[in-house]
Amino acid sequence: MVLQSPLKMQVLVSALNKDINTLPQQMNIETDAVIVNQCECYDYKELLLTKRIQCFCMKERGVGLSRNTALLHADADVCLFSDEDIVLAKGYGEAVRDAYLKYPDADMLIFNVKVSEARRTYWNDSVKRIRWYNYGRYPAYSISGKLDSFRRANVHFSLLFGGGAKYSNGEDSLFLRDCIKAGLKIYALPVCIGEEIERESTWFHGYSEKFFTDRGVLYHYLYGKMATVFALRFLIKNKAEMCVDIPFKKAYRLMKEGIKSQRHL
Repeated sequence: MVLQSPLKMQVLVSALNKDINTLPQQMNIETDAVIVNQCECYDYKELLLTKRIQCFCMKERGVGLSRNTALLHADADVCLFSDEDIVLAKGYGEAVRDAYLKYPDADMLIFNVKVSEARRTYWNDSVKRIRWYNYGRYPAYSISGKLDSFRRANVHFSLLFGGGAKYSNGEDSLFLRDCIKAGLKIYALPVCIGEEIERESTWFHGYSEKFFTDRGVLYHYLYGKMATVFALRFLIKNKAEMCVDIPFKKAYRLMKEGIKSQRHL
């Protein structure tokens, strides 16, 4: 008989205008979960399926706000962030728990989630330590962590970045940055725990002027005095894809304007 891990786990789901009665089945949630659904009402409901699923409905918008709300109500040993368009793999709960037993010194673990080639920003082929120079590639739905570590470090998601916020995506990178600055130990593992179902993005509307300016604002907070260097590196790496409608030089100027706009604050 195989002994089950004693670690309690919760999936923390950020959703937008979803039917909370059917979402757990669509996502294949097998463990306890906290779902925060940003919709047109305020409500709370518990679904007692195979596990306890707490559902909070709220009118306010912002993916950072929804993740912070889920984190506020979490009470498990280990939390896994997720989104409404993720289908979790069968047995993901045990895979996550086993990983924390295998790496007991880890405060956080980052897992693989399958996405389309066009949206892929990372794929873990081996175990690696996440540090200041390689944390900017990982989406929130790949991130897990020990709840006690999050609370001791007093970390939370930015309300300025991400879907529904003033600036475009980046709340996940800022969260990882804050975790690293707080001294949390993070590993990325070659363990796949789910797959993203393609849908229309709630924040991405093409490589527009706002996209590059917002990216510059983000890089100011991520890289400080090195922001312009990382901005140039980002554009050189993605020039063929991103600099079609907006030329490379203009894109770089827009990013520098975004960086500069924050330096006087």
